[in-house]
Amino acid sequence: MAKEKSIYACTECGGTSPKWQGKCPSCGAWNTLVESVAEGAAKNRFATPSRGLTPAESVATLSEIEAADAERQPTGIDELDRALGGGLVAGGVVLIGGDPGIGKSTLLLQALDSLSRVAKVLYVTGEESGAQVALRSRRLGLGGSAVRVMAEIQLEKIMATIAAEQPAVCVVDSIQTVYSEALTSAPGSVAQVRECAAQLTRLAKASGTTIILVGHVTKDGALAGPRVMEHIVDTVLYFEGDTHSAFRLVRAIKNRFGAVNEIGVFAMTEKGLKGVANPSAIFLSTHGDPVAGSCVLVTLEGTRPLLVEVQALVDSGGPSPRRLSVGLDRDRLAMMLAVLHRHAGIAALDQDVFVNAVGGVRISEPAADLAVMLAIQSSLRGKPLPRGFLAFGEVGLAGEIRPAPRGQERLREAAKLGFSVAIVPKANAPRGAAAKGFEGLTIHAVERIEEAIERVRSF
Repeated sequence: MAKEKSIYACTECGGTSPKWQGKCPSCGAWNTLVESVAEGAAKNRFATPSRGLTPAESVATLSEIEAADAERQPTGIDELDRALGGGLVAGGVVLIGGDPGIGKSTLLLQALDSLSRVAKVLYVTGEESGAQVALRSRRLGLGGSAVRVMAEIQLEKIMATIAAEQPAVCVVDSIQTVYSEALTSAPGSVAQVRECAAQLTRLAKASGTTIILVGHVTKDGALAGPRVMEHIVDTVLYFEGDTHSAFRLVRAIKNRFGAVNEIGVFAMTEKGLKGVANPSAIFLSTHGDPVAGSCVLVTLEGTRPLLVEVQALVDSGGPSPRRLSVGLDRDRLAMMLAVLHRHAGIAALDQDVFVNAVGGVRISEPAADLAVMLAIQSSLRGKPLPRGFLAFGEVGLAGEIRPAPRGQERLREAAKLGFSVAIVPKANAPRGAAAKGFEGLTIHAVERIEEAIERVRSF
């Protein structure tokens, strides 16, 4: 037999090279070329309508095209609907990834069970048998579920079953186990994952079936397979959280039908994942008395304001002081320490500085700057901030405090939860009629970081 020819495919862009190189010639990424078997030309690969191709449409003027908001089907799980932007869209393709054992299959089985009461659903499993899925459903208390289950990994059989069953929603768990007969490479290879995802997407658009793909992740936490898979689908969700913790976050990083960076918060219980109605309680510590180095921040996750406790610990360091942050940008921490030194006279050059966002949440917005800096000065002085205190605002290199987006909503959320003192940027301070609705919350507006430090010291 002739030896099969090998090529090297890039896991980022899908580009190929006849030999291994450290740098992908197509996209320039380093160490992304993976060896695979070269594919031969397939005959009539996209010729038949059964392959899911939609008929070509004539060219139309944009202003003449009728457009309406996509109708959404709620999944029955409020926190998942929030991450999806309101629910599932007919013909949409959702890709959800996360670490092994974090709860992807559990959440989707619960969602399908709820959807099965109003629509026909199909669960395609390539990693478990039907008996294993049934056993898991009974552990979750879903023994009487009407979910249709199929244990199959061949793409052509899966597509034929979807065409015959015509479900409203179909889950494929996982895309890395599915293979197409048109390709000779093994399941999980770059070519197979890209081709199977593209074919299932075409089928979803042609039939109106909502398809949810479960994806594996690499050791770095990114979705395994070619990056082009994330561009093909309509929505990308990431499961976040520590498997040793009871709480999980589902974050939308791409959504063609809704806002990105929306999160759903879940608690893992014996009966599966349950939505958390008040997620701010997770990210706030339960100190009996105020402690030094702790400051509450109101951050935005999509459209939801969340109260998160930021903790800082400043300790005497050695000749090479450490700067460590968990849940916050480490480079931004170094910048904030320099601003504190230059404009507020607070020096921590010879100190170890540790900053942590409670609850495992990741904060990427710059509105966390003011809370982090106040927590650092509180730890350095050894004096706690007042009970019921919060702060938010971006701090510039010149020491100015810039406004945060949607400051009124942040303050309303804090007032609703019983906070009494807030330091905010001057531009975010409510004025006139907007000042109503913040009963019990004393708001101090500041323009510079030294002004905020002096205000805190006066409490």
